[in-house]
Amino acid sequence: MTDLSIARDRPLRGIALMLAALAFFSCSDAASKLLTAGLPALEVAWLRFCVFTLLMLATAAFTGQMQELRSKRPFLQALRALAVLGSSIFFIMGLAFLPMAEATAVSFISPMIVTALSIPILGETVGWRRWSAVAVGLIGVLVIVRPGVGAFDIAAIFPLLSAASWAVALVVTRKMSGSDGTLVSLVYAAGIGLLITSALVPFTWVTPEWREIWLGLITGGASTIAQWLVVLAFQQARASVLAPFSYSQLIWSGMLGYVIFGNVPDRWTLIGATVIIASGLYTAHRERTIRVTSALIK
Repeated sequence: MTDLSIARDRPLRGIALMLAALAFFSCSDAASKLLTAGLPALEVAWLRFCVFTLLMLATAAFTGQMQELRSKRPFLQALRALAVLGSSIFFIMGLAFLPMAEATAVSFISPMIVTALSIPILGETVGWRRWSAVAVGLIGVLVIVRPGVGAFDIAAIFPLLSAASWAVALVVTRKMSGSDGTLVSLVYAAGIGLLITSALVPFTWVTPEWREIWLGLITGGASTIAQWLVVLAFQQARASVLAPFSYSQLIWSGMLGYVIFGNVPDRWTLIGATVIIASGLYTAHRERTIRVTSALIK
């Protein structure tokens, strides 16, 4: 069986774009962690959204799409933007206290949270297999953070909150699928994030030095490039193909954490990350199986 969507699949190109995107995301996280040594997390997020907004508006102007930025579903776009903002701020707060690899590993719980949220928001039916995968993923998080023992760090709650916020953003994105173009969603996320952080940042303001301004440009630029590469990746290959490679961010985060900060992931982080990744891969497999079955029935 062939169709145009299958014929146009370029999986190798999509995988390469996804790997590059995750490398840029990790570079952005590393720059953010460096910034948190001297600036509040909210100000770091503000710097990121400043660059994000400028790049998105410049792209819209350059491509002649300024007149096409009106959303058909502005409420959902605003909700998605708030979730993206929450994800960014919470993750940066986590980076201020945790090694990059540990924060990244905990944030991988987001696919399982998407599974849970898809029931009330999208009206999907979730079977016992996917619920089991969610439970296994949560066990992986517990292995990493180890509540009740001396190694427990309360800051681990920040990447969990970041993952939950990102899951909300993903579910809302699915809900309004086909309503707006990618650029519209990115501009909304950038603009609303900048407005809110601009309103709040004066209360925690610390005047940045030139080094911190440059790091702000790096974290904002790398994050924006990463988001565009993700969009391009999904245009080249299917989500089920790309899903396993999203976990390569742990490798990038571990490498940068070691090179820049001298952090080496402990065995519990590696074990927990393995459990979470296995759970996430199984969740992606089940979603693909359900969609293929539904398509055949139709």
